[in-house]
Amino acid sequence: MTDTTALDAERDRIRTEHLVPAGDRPASTARGLHHTALVSADVERTVRFYQGVLGFPLTELIENRDYPGSSHFFFDIGNGNLLAFFDFPGLDLGPYAEVLGGLHHVAISVEQGRWDSLVARLREAGVQHEVHSGVSVYFRDPDGARIELIADPLGEMYGETVL
Repeated sequence: MTDTTALDAERDRIRTEHLVPAGDRPASTARGLHHTALVSADVERTVRFYQGVLGFPLTELIENRDYPGSSHFFFDIGNGNLLAFFDFPGLDLGPYAEVLGGLHHVAISVEQGRWDSLVARLREAGVQHEVHSGVSVYFRDPDGARIELIADPLGEMYGETVL
């Protein structure tokens, strides 16, 4: 069994040593997340899910410059942010797996009323999902990537400011 007391103490130490109060933090060197790229086994199935079920418009579908025959495609997830995908035909990739350095989940903020309707759409589409705290719903996309739709505004998490 994991000693959570020691883990809590280590988290507190890191927070004390590295977390600069909001008013004292320097501006980030980044201007935002351009896109997060996931892997798709089936382009059309992915488009049907993200555009058809979740309502994220497909914005572009181009050939992947790094792998001839592969597609690179993008969905609008609001606020100038994109969720992107690659397919890699012929590479015979294995199923999704959580590994160190890999993806745990992608959290996408949606307005509470939209969140309610998206949870209903997931149910109607037969997508297994779990609701937590009345503002988060977790589910897996067609290739197994874990997605969270969260009704908290950008920069907030369960009522706490995280930005």
